[in-house]
Amino acid sequence: MSKNTARFTLDPAFTVGRVSPRLFGSFVEHLGRCVYTGIHEPGHPAADAEGIRTDVLDLVRELGVTAIRYPGGNFVSGYKWEDSVGPVEDRPRRLDLAWHSTETNRFGLSEYIAFLKKVGPQAEPMMAVNLGTRGVAEALELQEYANHPSGTALSDLRAAHGDKDPFGIRLWCLGNEMDGPWQTGHKTAEEYGRLAAETARAMRQQDPGVELVACGSSSQAMPTFAEWEATVLKETYDLVDYISLHAYYEPVDGDVDSFLASAVDMESFIENVIATADHVGARLKSKKKINLSFDEWNVWYISKWVEFSDTREHSDWPEAPRLLEDNYSVTDAVVFGSLLIALLRHADRVTVACLAQLVNVIAPIMTEPGGPAWRQTTFFPFAQASRYGRGEVLDVRVDSPTYETEKYGETDLLHATAVRADDGTVTVFAVNRSRTGTLPLEVALNGLELTTVTEHTALADADPDARNTLTDPERVTPHPVEGTALADGTLTAVLEPLSWNVIRLA
Repeated sequence: MSKNTARFTLDPAFTVGRVSPRLFGSFVEHLGRCVYTGIHEPGHPAADAEGIRTDVLDLVRELGVTAIRYPGGNFVSGYKWEDSVGPVEDRPRRLDLAWHSTETNRFGLSEYIAFLKKVGPQAEPMMAVNLGTRGVAEALELQEYANHPSGTALSDLRAAHGDKDPFGIRLWCLGNEMDGPWQTGHKTAEEYGRLAAETARAMRQQDPGVELVACGSSSQAMPTFAEWEATVLKETYDLVDYISLHAYYEPVDGDVDSFLASAVDMESFIENVIATADHVGARLKSKKKINLSFDEWNVWYISKWVEFSDTREHSDWPEAPRLLEDNYSVTDAVVFGSLLIALLRHADRVTVACLAQLVNVIAPIMTEPGGPAWRQTTFFPFAQASRYGRGEVLDVRVDSPTYETEKYGETDLLHATAVRADDGTVTVFAVNRSRTGTLPLEVALNGLELTTVTEHTALADADPDARNTLTDPERVTPHPVEGTALADGTLTAVLEPLSWNVIRLA
């Protein structure tokens, strides 16, 4: 048995948990061109009667997103929901402090709900309330407008605006990144914890069935990390269902090897938040478990944004400027796939996750105003995980060759998980982090009635910097891999260097 081979065993007796459909959520924020000229562009050749780009709709459906978080993000901490309802021509223009832009409110709450309905029944609303510049009263008013059937001032106002049926929003975020000094209305953990508890208690008085997400840390690197979660949950533990996590990754100072191991940080972040939440539960002598909402995650070249924001003209407040339009490489897509694997590996507690964002802004889908829409390299791992990652996550413990990283030390070359669907088929998701070498893989199958490899595709390229662009939108796509076999209860494969792999077994 070669020491250069990566191995693990799959057995249906050893599972992690069932995948929540909400693990494949996304995020639409009023930021840059995510909304305007992204999903909403009246006058575009592909726009429908409501101005929604049908070419984008097709790609969103293909991507397979479920819960879609809205309207922010940092944007929500200055958001006045009343601005976004009623006749479009009467809606006010506002300064958006979060992204230094002008918000026209041409696309608002009703348009968001209508967009979700066009995506399909799998697209669930996930609404954030403003706990930065607003509070309990405004959250209750938004909830009543959105969800109460009829017979009150706000529910009747919704009907007067053309939406007779309530929106039925079940999932609510209690603010956004309130631990961050950049957040309008930033608060200490004590201040936020009390406000979140008061808001949650009131929203449950209106509807006991709502599901509520308390703000956790904006990253594991925050100086208040863990202490923030402990303080907030001490106030909100019996009132909320989720604590949130946000994480973005980029190569720092050209350290690609550490970048490829980003999921090491993501997994430790998840496990540390679980430990913190369970510690609070133990202190409160509660049998309840708080689940995790990883409602912002992605590869994001934040350093480019910081550099740009430091030099932009302060007196300029543009409408829908081109912001955060990162163009993703094969390397980025492999890291992205590894982050998906990290989420699946913790599906027992991470039951909501939102890829930030959906269109144009650090997104898997790009558009050109008046022009086409296309898939970025990161589109493919998400679409494949959403399609084939439904069912029960099997416990995967790899025995892998390692490599040395500056940030995380010795790290496995293989990052993998496997999901068993209800029909008994199994999909293995695997990343080879080696930039130069192939990685032989052996998987022992115990107690699984599997006889054939139905498909093995890889996202990889001789040029790790290859990208999909406006002029070459299909430069990178997954390709079939030959030679993968299943015999005598053992799966064998060879993973290409720097690759995201999907191996389907039946």
